Amino acid sequence: MNRKKFLKKGITGIGAIVAMPSIAASCSTNDDNTNPSGCAPSPSETAGPFPIKTPADLVRENIVGNKTGVPLLIKFTIENTNNNCRALQGVHVDIWQCDTKGNYSEYSGQLDGNFTSEHFLRGRQTTDSNGNASFISIYPGWYPGRTPHLHVEVKNSANKSLLITQVSFPEDVSKVVYATMGYKGNADTNNSNDGIVDARNLADKITGNITDGYTLTKTISVAG
Repeated sequence: MNRKKFLKKGITGIGAIVAMPSIAASCSTNDDNTNPSGCAPSPSETAGPFPIKTPADLVRENIVGNKTGVPLLIKFTIENTNNNCRALQGVHVDIWQCDTKGNYSEYSGQLDGNFTSEHFLRGRQTTDSNGNASFISIYPGWYPGRTPHLHVEVKNSANKSLLITQVSFPEDVSKVVYATMGYKGNADTNNSNDGIVDARNLADKITGNITDGYTLTKTISVAG
């Protein structure tokens, strides 16, 4: 995503703590479509209790909805373990996450109420020729018993699931974010004692700050 396109799209629903122009400066193109670890598939994870119900209806890059929080640009690269880890074009990438308080949309029984009629922080993008798909979001909060994370599912063009996985966050970054207004302090569970997300599913890199926002990059390997 180039700077001009990102600034033109903007980010809807973000509150006063958001300063989107500077986050775009951290965007960069991932031209390395190889997997230095030797083409091993990324670890699969549970979809959790709150998967997207109708992902085909949520084709969008900006998944913020009516939520506020520290801005987060999420950049995935999907590569094919069946083809020497070359970029995998034309696959669907579905993402879902909780808001700053730990709530998911589309379900009832949440920490702060019933969100069955809302669709915030969920979306789908299709990978380009470089295997890239990106989302404009906010840094997720946490809920009891889980480390901060994103949920991701990769599907082929026929909507066959290739991988369901999760992506966790560096704890030093999360601590800085969770000290800001709108979040609820440090998570009660960290990456080492989460018991669900695999250590290999930690974000590859996160750059930025709470004023300008963060950019997360992650390469996900699937058998395409």
